[in-house]
Amino acid sequence: MALERMFKYEGLGNDFLVIERPRGARDDAADASLARALCDRHFGVGADGLLFVDPEQPSMHVVNADGSIPEMCGNGLRCVALHYVRRAGDNVLARTFDVATGAGPHTCRVERNASDPDDAWVTVEMAVPSLEPAEVPTRHEQPMVDAPTEVGEQTLHLTAISMGNPHAVTFDALGADPRPQQLALGPLVQTLPLFPRGVNVGFVQTLAADADGLARHFQLDVLERGAGWTLACGTGACAAGVAAVLTARAPRHEALRFELPGGPLEITVGEVGDRVRMRGPARLVFELSPSARLTGALRA
Repeated sequence: MALERMFKYEGLGNDFLVIERPRGARDDAADASLARALCDRHFGVGADGLLFVDPEQPSMHVVNADGSIPEMCGNGLRCVALHYVRRAGDNVLARTFDVATGAGPHTCRVERNASDPDDAWVTVEMAVPSLEPAEVPTRHEQPMVDAPTEVGEQTLHLTAISMGNPHAVTFDALGADPRPQQLALGPLVQTLPLFPRGVNVGFVQTLAADADGLARHFQLDVLERGAGWTLACGTGACAAGVAAVLTARAPRHEALRFELPGGPLEITVGEVGDRVRMRGPARLVFELSPSARLTGALRA
C-alpha cells in the first residue's frame, strides 16, 4: 500500500495514525501488516493503532497495533472528528456532524482551541450500552452487574457491558495500592472463558463520594484487547460510567470525571436506552510522509 502522507493524533496519550482512503479499499490482511509495521515504536512510527478515514464521507475503521480489529474506539473517534474539521480547511471553530463506524454512526461536536486549532475538545454521542450476555458477549446466563467472579485466587465483582465492544468493570477491589494486582489480574480477566471474544478490563477506584453518598470522581485504568495497558480508553470510561450508575455508585444525567493515566474524560449517563456522552481532548501531533521502505517492504 503506497502512502503519500498520514497524520498522527493523540487523545490523552492514546495515539493513532490517521490514513485517508476510500471505504471500499479495505483489505484486512494488508491492513494488519501495515498496522504492525507502522505502529512499532522502534522500527516504525509508533502508535496504538491505525484509523482509516474516507476522504469524502466521515467514517472510521480501526486496526489495533497488533493487527486486530476492534468494534469501536472512543479516543480514536475524537481524533477522527478533529481530522475532518481540520480537513475542511475553514476557520470554523465548532462543528457538529456524524461519523460512521463499525459500531454504527456517532454524532461528534468538535470545539477547536482558538489559539491552536490543531487542539480541540470533542463531545461524542457514544453507543447505547447493553448488558445482554449475547451482545457483550459473555457466557454468563444473566446480565453481569457486580457479579462475583473467580479470577486466579481472588474474587472480583464484575459488571459486563457492551459499548459496541466488550468491557468488564470492577470497583474498589484492590486496596490503596492497586497497581501490582491490576497488572496480575487484568490479563487473567481478559482470558476468562466467560468472555469468548476477549474483553477490555477496567479497574475503577472511587476518589470521593459527595454528601448524597454518590461519587462523581473516579480513577480508571484499562487493559485493552490488542493494545495492552493504555493511557486512556474512551469506551472504557463510558463502560465505567454506566457501571457506576448501575451499581448505585454515581448519579445519572451528571458529568462524571474519570482520571486516566493520560488525563481526564467526562462521561454522562442518561436513562436506559440513551446514548452515553463522552467529552475529552484530541490533538494533532504531526503530519508525515512515510518512507517507501516502511510502507512498501512491511516487516513481518
